[in-house]
Amino acid sequence: MGKGDIKSRRGKIWRGSYGKTRKRRSLLRKLKLQKAAAQKKKA
Repeated sequence: MGKGDIKSRRGKIWRGSYGKTRKRRSLLRKLKLQKAAAQKKKA
């Protein structure tokens, strides 16, 4: 269960791939983060 293990989260981070154990950020979450950042800039 290390960097060489393709199915583990650490292995996916090391390889730069995604899958069931390492999901990509959802579009909805990205939009929420952008909105929060924009509000911080205004204040």
